[in-house]
Amino acid sequence: MSTSIAKTQRYLPHTLETRFHAVKTYRSGFSVKFVVRRYKISKASLMRWNRRFDRTIDSLRDRSHRPKAPHPNAHTPQEKTWIKNLIRRNPTISLIELYAKLKFQRGYQRHPCSLFHLLRKQGLYKEKPTKKKIYVPKPYDTPKRLGIKWQLDVKYVPKACYVGRMPDKLYQYTVIDEASRERFIFAFCEQSSYSSVEFVKMAIKHFGYKPKIIQTDNSFELTHFRETQRTHPFDLYCQEQGIVHQLIRPRTPRHNGKVERSHRNDKECFYSRLSFYSYEDLLVQMKRYLYKSNRLPMQTLGWLTPMEKRALLMAG
Repeated sequence: MSTSIAKTQRYLPHTLETRFHAVKTYRSGFSVKFVVRRYKISKASLMRWNRRFDRTIDSLRDRSHRPKAPHPNAHTPQEKTWIKNLIRRNPTISLIELYAKLKFQRGYQRHPCSLFHLLRKQGLYKEKPTKKKIYVPKPYDTPKRLGIKWQLDVKYVPKACYVGRMPDKLYQYTVIDEASRERFIFAFCEQSSYSSVEFVKMAIKHFGYKPKIIQTDNSFELTHFRETQRTHPFDLYCQEQGIVHQLIRPRTPRHNGKVERSHRNDKECFYSRLSFYSYEDLLVQMKRYLYKSNRLPMQTLGWLTPMEKRALLMAG
């Protein structure tokens, strides 16, 4: 045991003074065995330092371990120029938007993780520290075919985006197909059962098919939050269309995680830079954003876009 500890301590990094005096002692005529035993160094280290020694202590400093030639798979100067120019022209661009532009406009063939490592290495991407407790989700059976289940939710349109005379509140209705992650969004001036029914009609027209199940939370515009003999208008419409209306557990938004996550993307990529002066202007900008968001690669889809995934599922 003591022998192994001695060997471990013998080859620890040595100070510049130790290297300098070891080489000076060796050049003074002392044997290699004496110098190695006295300064607790290896013969290979002594010979290496002796070759580099030019009578100055600076010649014994550690040199860079960076290879002299770039790695064969490293980003090319042209690719780095593409990335730099895109970030310069779009300072608020997200990582996925940047990857999508490089892939579809420049023929970028690398993995998104390679792009992430390059951005982090150059200081262009900094992770935000988090202190939240890590949630470990339970297994979830995601449909493998189109039209099996939709997730539907409603969120407020941030008032900070208003720049003109607007109603008190606007509401974004969102529905997402679980299999393809394709979304449909639309803004309404009221949060009501009528808006909910009209939105589903528009969504069916947008997707071109009806779902078997629509999963929602327990909001008043989608269901009665108290026990009553009356049937909610949204439930009536679902019954007429042969759609199962499935409710998640109360106060558990993570059960509707796919649509909730898409709302967070909307906040970061759309509302954080949005300004509109009228309801019609919001609808126009929302339509453009929907077109773009359905054509961004997603890690959960194997870096396919929702539209590519939809085409793949329809072909299969």
